[in-house]
Order: sequence, then C-alpha cells, then structure tokens
Amino acid sequence: MNLHELKNISDNFPKSNKMPVVFIGHGSPMNALADNAFTDSLALLGKNIERPKAILVISAHWLTMNKTYVSVNPFPKTIYDFGGFPEELYKVKYEPKGSPEFAKEVISEVKSIGILEEHQMGLDHGAWSVLRHIYPAADIPTFQMSIDYSKPAQYHFELAKELQNLRNKGVLILSSGNIVHNLRQLRWNETNPKPFDWAVEFDAIVANKLNEGKFADLADFKTFGNISSLAHPSIDHYLPMVYSVGLINPKEEIKYTYEGLEMGSISMRCFQAG
Repeated sequence: MNLHELKNISDNFPKSNKMPVVFIGHGSPMNALADNAFTDSLALLGKNIERPKAILVISAHWLTMNKTYVSVNPFPKTIYDFGGFPEELYKVKYEPKGSPEFAKEVISEVKSIGILEEHQMGLDHGAWSVLRHIYPAADIPTFQMSIDYSKPAQYHFELAKELQNLRNKGVLILSSGNIVHNLRQLRWNETNPKPFDWAVEFDAIVANKLNEGKFADLADFKTFGNISSLAHPSIDHYLPMVYSVGLINPKEEIKYTYEGLEMGSISMRCFQAG
C-alpha cells in the first residue's frame, strides 16, 4: 500500500466527537457468563459513552514478537484461548463484523513502524468476554491490534501516542488487561480472600499516578520497587494499560468505572478518560 492509497483511506474518515479511552481489567474468562457488580459496570459503560463507529481492542492475549499486527479480518470469530473451564463458556459466541477500513487507518496513522495486516485473527477473550456486556448486540465493527512482546513498556507508551487521532474519527480504543495480575498467587479456594498487601500497594501506586497525570511514570513501573515483579511476573497484562495512558491527553479527567481486587492477586480496576 503506497502513501497515496493511505491518504485516500484517511480522507474517508471525517472527524467526529472525540471518543474516550477505556481500560478494562478483565480478570477471569468466566466474567463472560457472570452477572455481578463488575459486569453491571460494563453494561453501564456501554450506555454512557457515545456509540463508536468501530472498536479497536488492544488485549493482553494477542502477543506477537518483533512485529505489530492489526487484524483486517472482516468476520472475526470467537477465540477460546483458555482451557479447563465449564463447557458453557465454550458455547458463547460474540462475533461482530471486523473493520478492515479502520484497521488500515491504524497502519496509516502509525509512522514510526510498519504495522502489518493480519487476515485470520478473531477476537480473544480479553476482547469478547467484556464486550458482550458492553455492547451485547455485537453490532459495532471490532478489530484488534497485537502487542509486540519483545519491546519494553516505554516503546508501547510512545506507540500509543500515534493512535490518538483515531479517537477523533469515531474509534473507541479499548485496552484489556489487569493492573495487578499474578496467577501463581491466586487464592482459588478461599471465600472472599483478602488481597495480598503487595497487590493493594501496587494497585494504589498506579491509581495515584493516574490521578496525578504522571503517565510516563507508569511506563517505567519497575521503579515502583520489588512489588513490581510480584504484581506482574510477566508484563502481558500490564502493557494494555500502558497503551491507555499513552492515548490520554494529560488534561482529560480519569474516571474509575470499577475498582476491586479478586482472588488475592488480580486487580479489576477499570477506567475511562474523556
């Protein structure tokens, strides 16, 4: 695709009211079937924001190495990227149309790297398990961009800034991960388990940085101390949040749409900006 073709694509998408940035702490895939305070907050979110023309999801569950891809699949299928859950979960289908046009707009907007087209990608559970509560009719075109897992958090923070203009074109950019995510420490079999102190502390540090508009600090989270490695033994679930803060204008107000820690070591904190 040459520069003239990319410009023509861009011209087809006039500016609209600026869409918000949304980060969802998605937690267990079982939230797709749940009816609780968390899923109620997702349903409310869908009612409170302007209806987008398309949804771009940046999920902890589409990781690639040394390259970044965007899905141009016009008919993405539901991906069951997990095992050992009840059969009922594998019967859930959430299959809105894709948006090849807006996916190519992502390629047009990002100048620092060459984002590649991916033609087979469906929707992973970081996307569909929450979107089925936010937009249950599955009638908004939805597509995903991968996370290059070979790159550090600062790289993703800077890359996110190049996506900001999509917000002016009716695209809701929804990132899906968890601010604290340590599966090794989960308190599976306890009723109302107390969160680990380090989980509470890390979640609070992130919230304070968000409240103070210190977004660049969040891309350098290893400076938070030893609790960083406890909160994230791997950083796959942290990086989606880094995209969100890279997309936010420092003057925009951040609103928490849900807060809480589950099973001791998972933060379900969600926020919206704009």
